[in-house]
Amino acid sequence: MSASDPLVLGFDTSAAHCAAALLSGDRLIAARAEEMGRGQAERLMPMLEEMLAEAGVGWSDLDVLGVGTGPGNFTGLRIAVAAARGLALALDVPAVGVSGFEVIHSATDGPHLAVIPAPQGRVYAEAPGQAPILLSAGKAEATGLPPAALPAPAALAEAIARLAAARGGASDPPAPLYLRPPDAAPAREAPPVILDDA
Repeated sequence: MSASDPLVLGFDTSAAHCAAALLSGDRLIAARAEEMGRGQAERLMPMLEEMLAEAGVGWSDLDVLGVGTGPGNFTGLRIAVAAARGLALALDVPAVGVSGFEVIHSATDGPHLAVIPAPQGRVYAEAPGQAPILLSAGKAEATGLPPAALPAPAALAEAIARLAAARGGASDPPAPLYLRPPDAAPAREAPPVILDDA
């Protein structure tokens, strides 16, 4: 590991996984992924610490953070993005948000439709140069564009780190990419009136 090579940590919790990758320049130092339906909030930071320790580096050695911004699971997106923003502030390094669509487009040549699984048999979809949308699987197929999907979680984290490094850290603070309203919504009824005993 050269001292002059930027050290880039990329991570993602946009689906049922915790995934992370560490790059030194162009070289992949470490990558790991754990499948999990829940528990990413408790597992993400220990996983990152373990990976850094195994690579023989510390938080203060990092130059850039890359984080997956989705689209994907609402809670998962908030976990990773909040962690990246907090770490960026604490370490005084840039945090770069990278969408799943960017990962797919960067790895796919020619016409294609980037597709990411969404609830209820639908997909988040984006053709190069167009706005992302939420489609039924049938409508996505009807576009006639060859579908292109995300890589496996460890490779996804590596791609996030590489794209973050390529931007040189120049980026607005990362924010989740939401393409549908949340499943849980606030109650529409007015809250009950609390009576004062006095």
